[in-house]
Amino acid sequence: MRRAAVLGTGQTHHRTRRTDVSMAGLCREAIDRALLDAGVDWPQIDAVVLGKAPDLFEGVMMPELFLAEALGAAGRPLLRVHTAGSVGGATANVATTLVRAGVHRRVLAVAFEKQSESNAMWALSIQPPFTAPIGAGAGGYFAPHLRAYIRRSHAPGHIGALVAVKDRRNGALNEYAHLRQPDITVESVQASPMLWDPVRYDETCPSSDGACAVVIGDQVAAEACAHQVAWIRATAMRTEPTFFAGKDHVNPRAGAEAARALWQAAGITDPLEQVDVAEIYVPFSWFEPMWLENLGFAEPGHGWKLVEAGETRIGGRLPVNPSGGVLCSNPIGASGMLRFAEAAMQVMGRAGDHQVPHARTALGHAYGGGSQFFSMWVVSSS
Repeated sequence: MRRAAVLGTGQTHHRTRRTDVSMAGLCREAIDRALLDAGVDWPQIDAVVLGKAPDLFEGVMMPELFLAEALGAAGRPLLRVHTAGSVGGATANVATTLVRAGVHRRVLAVAFEKQSESNAMWALSIQPPFTAPIGAGAGGYFAPHLRAYIRRSHAPGHIGALVAVKDRRNGALNEYAHLRQPDITVESVQASPMLWDPVRYDETCPSSDGACAVVIGDQVAAEACAHQVAWIRATAMRTEPTFFAGKDHVNPRAGAEAARALWQAAGITDPLEQVDVAEIYVPFSWFEPMWLENLGFAEPGHGWKLVEAGETRIGGRLPVNPSGGVLCSNPIGASGMLRFAEAAMQVMGRAGDHQVPHARTALGHAYGGGSQFFSMWVVSSS
């Protein structure tokens, strides 16, 4: 299979309401930055892949129809990807596959969400036919899974607050982040209102407007770049039903199997030792230790110990979410791609004030639905 690399990345400033731009303008803001960062222009783009979370989030059905021209897709192939919250990562992986298969030389991947134009809590709480009711949005759905993790791992109660403090302080270093809280403390997190036990207000993600784009190219395109690119060593995606007998919401089978396939394809035998930085999809702080275990960075029941020891901070053994992660910016459709783009930026040495020193190998991770869809990639500087 051919080699592929991230040539450039772009993202918007993420805010609660981006009333200064339309959906098309939001996407174009990220796209223009990605093209500039990659050092390419429209004639060099062969295809466009669009990622978008459920259409109900904005109440605009099939937005790819009216966005086609703004996305630069007129006269080019356009694909729409939808895998719930993981869609940003899945979109990047689909674009990578098109390049690796030799279908296209350069592919633009873009993902977005404009939550201010609808009500995601409502959209996540409706009851589609023949499905179990959720009724309390994402927080109400995932809180029992987090309580199950705490019970099984015997994690102390302050772990969630430690993750929130780390990510919000990291976000303060990221000029694009929605929430930037350099002065947040464990005490202030623990004093914030309880929303869905054990998730407090400061341990949950915001609702953001935002977009992200990446330009992915083949080896010829990568070698033509004047700057460091991020070589895509491996990608993986796995799916499982939201509900089935034996479903383990604490350690989903699809996530674990995707991680094993990813590490094997990337030639990584010890993720904790061989990965320099990880951008993990953490919408509620307690997900960090859970996903550290699901990804194989720690044995089951031990992920929280990496958090407590400070190993997931910048400067630790495995910095996690130096961008601030989903806890600081959550345009749902773009959140997965932001994780993938940050991983690329880290190994390209272009992460600015949240750059992890000497980062050469990085993980981008996303999940969506009821821990149903998982997408990941590993990128490196060589």
